[in-house]
Amino acid sequence: MSNLRIQKISGHSGAPPGQGAQRQEQVAKLIDTTTCIGCKACEVACMEWNDLPFRETSFDNTYQTMPDMAWNYWTLIRFDEHTHADGSFQWLMRKDGCMHCADPGCLAACPADGAIVQYQNGIVDFQQDNCIGCQYCVIGCPFNVPKFNPHTKRVFKCTLCSDRVAQGLEPACIKACPTGCLHFGTKDDMKALGESRARQLRDQSGFAHAGVYDPAGVGGTSVMYVLHDITNTESYGGLPPDPRVPMTVRLWKGPLKWLGNLAMIGGLIGVTLHYLRFGPKTVPQPAKGDAPGGS
Repeated sequence: MSNLRIQKISGHSGAPPGQGAQRQEQVAKLIDTTTCIGCKACEVACMEWNDLPFRETSFDNTYQTMPDMAWNYWTLIRFDEHTHADGSFQWLMRKDGCMHCADPGCLAACPADGAIVQYQNGIVDFQQDNCIGCQYCVIGCPFNVPKFNPHTKRVFKCTLCSDRVAQGLEPACIKACPTGCLHFGTKDDMKALGESRARQLRDQSGFAHAGVYDPAGVGGTSVMYVLHDITNTESYGGLPPDPRVPMTVRLWKGPLKWLGNLAMIGGLIGVTLHYLRFGPKTVPQPAKGDAPGGS
């Protein structure tokens, strides 16, 4: 992990360690939903590589392994049946997980020093040893990704296999994908590859609204999707069309924080002026011979 340089740290006001010592290419994962077959190999690879404890699956009248992600289930293939205007339907399958935002709401909301770090290559990683279990990161995430473990009082999510990436390897889910649905490389290369695939879908496959999902509301993401219909992202398992860091987090970490600091400074100034004007407060001593506490 020493090969990864930190760009941002939660709850940390100073410069991150090693700032400017090394420049790293921003990496990204491209998920082509048009070639996903729902085999769930990525789910298994994620659990095996990260040594996540096994949990029982639950059947909910769908092909999904779980109704939602969990603290010990970081990757989930979402299955959605989309009905077209002509009555035909289409399976929409999407690999769900952390999007690794360029402007991560989880990191902005976290008050614990070092609990969340963003590396210069774009990966947003959780450091559970520093987590205080406040769950503010859950509130700050517009994708509803971080999950809380009620037993350890810690929050977990996909790390984009930062340990593998630090050693020059691709994430485990990409290694396991049998159809080439998942790709990994620099952000620029993956964006170009996604745009090329979307253009092919528009020109040759009849998907007039095909496009690449890389939302600007969070500064772009290190996990991008190629979608059949970029104008209807919510049909892909509730993928938000314009995700943004919640305004409550922006206010709390922005104007309200500065107002609180100003209030503290005003209080210190008031105490200092009172001391200079009236001097130190003295406690009157009881007269000689009076009993303590007497009238």
